[in-house]
Amino acid sequence: MEQLRVVLVKEHSKKVERILYNLKVMKRNKMNMFNRVVTGATLCFAVLVAQAQTTETAPSNPNVRLGQKALIDGDFKAAATHLQKALPAESGDPDVMYMLGYSQYQIGEYKKALESFGKVVQLLPEHESAYYYRGKAANILAVQTDMKVSSSNREKMLNAAILDYTKAIELNATDSKYYQNRGIAYRDLGILRGTSGTANYDKVIATEAYDKSIADFEQVLAMTPGKKDIQTEIKKAKVYRDNLK
Repeated sequence: MEQLRVVLVKEHSKKVERILYNLKVMKRNKMNMFNRVVTGATLCFAVLVAQAQTTETAPSNPNVRLGQKALIDGDFKAAATHLQKALPAESGDPDVMYMLGYSQYQIGEYKKALESFGKVVQLLPEHESAYYYRGKAANILAVQTDMKVSSSNREKMLNAAILDYTKAIELNATDSKYYQNRGIAYRDLGILRGTSGTANYDKVIATEAYDKSIADFEQVLAMTPGKKDIQTEIKKAKVYRDNLK
């Protein structure tokens, strides 16, 4: 039974991830009205199907329904507003919390997204996409230069991101974007600890971070050969590492 539950959770995570990816594609390509109607109806059905895996019924909460509609329309700000209003009544529903976290992430509310995705993994510890996006939110916060954050706190956020990506990899070792983003987090950690003249400078830690970054990027290339951007990232990481003083 436990093995079956894990399989169902993984399939549920992949379905929701595909739904949200399609929403981004639909918004980016600016489909004509006919295609928006057809695709929107399909996505709406998919959202309800995905949610039904845990709730077994269509959402009765009007704010959840409005939030889903806003997601389909690509209006993430409205989606976040409606889904937030559905709390605390729906705070125990991982689908609602995931949609809320994703909406918050898309509008740049990364601290709130961290909390929402954190709730998702509490409810569904095998939800790989929640770990992935929580990691991305933490990584973004760690490198934002306009935030007054200490170097030690930035390092904590980067290490938290690395742990989340690692957990996502443990749940699904075939998704190259998990390795790619962990490689970026290790690179950012190398930059943070390898900047000479700063209080937290540590050549050993920085070197280790760059080595792990390179290893992750090389894993991405092994899974998706020929990616020019990853080849460039490997070269950059090696230059950063070799220039440590």
